[in-house]
Amino acid sequence: MAIREILTVPDPRLKEVSKPVEGGVTDELRTLMDDMLETMYDAPGIGLAAIQVGEPLRVIVMDLAGPDEEPQPRYFVNPEILPLTEDKAPYEEGCLSVPDVFDEVDRPTRCRVKYLDYDGNERDEVAEGMFAVCIQHEMDHLEGILFIDHLSRLKRQRAVDKVKKATRLLRSRAKSKASAA
Repeated sequence: MAIREILTVPDPRLKEVSKPVEGGVTDELRTLMDDMLETMYDAPGIGLAAIQVGEPLRVIVMDLAGPDEEPQPRYFVNPEILPLTEDKAPYEEGCLSVPDVFDEVDRPTRCRVKYLDYDGNERDEVAEGMFAVCIQHEMDHLEGILFIDHLSRLKRQRAVDKVKKATRLLRSRAKSKASAA
């Protein structure tokens, strides 16, 4: 397994629509999912879409276990989602591709998700609560949508500017350390 770089805004690859996985779940795809899970845990986060590590495939990993719980990794290949209710609720979201930015997004409180799991088995289940929020957030990534796209234009621009500034600062510090060495 390997930790991969997580793309951050304004990287244009994050706006790509991901392609379906062809040929089912292979060992190569499992390696990608293992890398994604390790990357997500290292970040740390609770969900990650393949496009966030530069792979435009319809693949998601997730683990909603709390800090004092055993890990409960989940894998979603070619997921499809259907809202089950018109009831929406706000939830404060964040994103590994928009680091240190959090804001409320309204999403359906329940949805149905169909997908292939890590072993290539077909699954069909109802998602509620945090699972519903997270799967919808990650599904947005597969469509080239970030959670900040649900915000006002002003809030979205502030989020992008904040990430750009932080990225410049990190690069500047890294450059200074390299020059000092």
